[in-house]
Amino acid sequence: MSKARFVGYGGARGGGKSFAMRIKLVLLCFRYKDLNCLLLRRTLPEIRENHLVPLLKLLGENVTYRSSESVFVFPNGSRLKLGYCDKENDVYRYQGQEFDVIGIEECTHFTWEQVNFLMTANRSVRSDFRPRMYFTGNPGGVGHTWFRRLFVKKEYHTGERPEDYEFIPATVDDNLVLMKNNPEYIRILDSLPEKLRQAHRFGNWDVFDGQFFEEFRDNPQGYVTRRFSHVIKPFVPPAEWKYYRSFDFGYARPFSVGWWAKDFDGKLYRIAELYGCTSTPNEGVKWTPDRIFSEIRRIETEHPYLKGRTVNGVADPSIWDSSRGEAIVETAAKHGVYFSPGDNKRIPGWMQVHYRLTFDGSGVPGMYVFSSCRAMIRTFPLLRFSKLCPEDIDTDGEDHVADEVRYLCMLCPEVKPPVSEIKIIQDNPLDLKF
Repeated sequence: MSKARFVGYGGARGGGKSFAMRIKLVLLCFRYKDLNCLLLRRTLPEIRENHLVPLLKLLGENVTYRSSESVFVFPNGSRLKLGYCDKENDVYRYQGQEFDVIGIEECTHFTWEQVNFLMTANRSVRSDFRPRMYFTGNPGGVGHTWFRRLFVKKEYHTGERPEDYEFIPATVDDNLVLMKNNPEYIRILDSLPEKLRQAHRFGNWDVFDGQFFEEFRDNPQGYVTRRFSHVIKPFVPPAEWKYYRSFDFGYARPFSVGWWAKDFDGKLYRIAELYGCTSTPNEGVKWTPDRIFSEIRRIETEHPYLKGRTVNGVADPSIWDSSRGEAIVETAAKHGVYFSPGDNKRIPGWMQVHYRLTFDGSGVPGMYVFSSCRAMIRTFPLLRFSKLCPEDIDTDGEDHVADEVRYLCMLCPEVKPPVSEIKIIQDNPLDLKF
């Protein structure tokens, strides 16, 4: 039995997440007198079908359901309220309220801002019960990043205590009832495409549907061998290599700076980075251009990989805009930081990034990332396809690192990707043999 303040459960599909959440809150309500609980899903139809209907069948006449309040009232005075947060601001329905227990079903459909606000409503003055929150979810969705960070990767920010968080993974194999009554469900999961199978069958939080850079691999087994992993162990690059700086400006959203070395074979190595993000994903630190370029200059003067090197800069052409005063590139020049305008065509740029990420037959890509470059490693796997343009990235995502990587790849283009595998198409009518 977990005693953590925040408990995450699930990962794969078919693990019985909804049942576990529902039963846990019901048992707590029966055990503790006057307990106040809240059970949430993202939409009203979801909370109705996944919890209201099953709870009415389960509790029957033993518990009173007040439909006007969407609340189950237990004989001992405990209350279980059902709610939803279809829109971002729906969380304000619970402002000023206190809940001893909050359960968020399919929590990766909730943004971090929503969850963070709901945490403020999870409080109690009771001496016999500690406030707690339960989260169930699958890989993917707008909440993938925060859930993965807290519960799977266990990476904590200031003020977050590791002992407050516990993750209980679950797969379809743990759902004995489902396995007995519907054993073919495993075959359905196993028949999914590999990325979806990893996410839905095994609860792999490093892959999920819609991933734009599905080639990207962070494989610790390849950190030293540099095979089948874009992320590698850092090393001091030779001074004779060429050095680059790619830049994407941001204020309310993060700015991103990447430093690169290119070897004699044309392979790119992301050797250092500066990412202007707060502890909240996709939130900028709001540095002025003066502060950004002052820090860039300091890093290039002091960093052991960059000190004494000639660094060629490339940036989004928008920083040359002087229609509202001094252009950002002019501010950069005052600090001795120079750029050339990058080619910011999106689709050709993304193709160049894809080319660089492709492995050849030996498992060698055209681009490596030092394991110290956490911003690129974190954000690249989370970028998703645009719903409007299937060849572009969803610009609502945290795409700032990707943008400056794109500028660099367009500056150092690959003619075509290496051939990693030749797939033979069977029964091709145009490939007739006589």
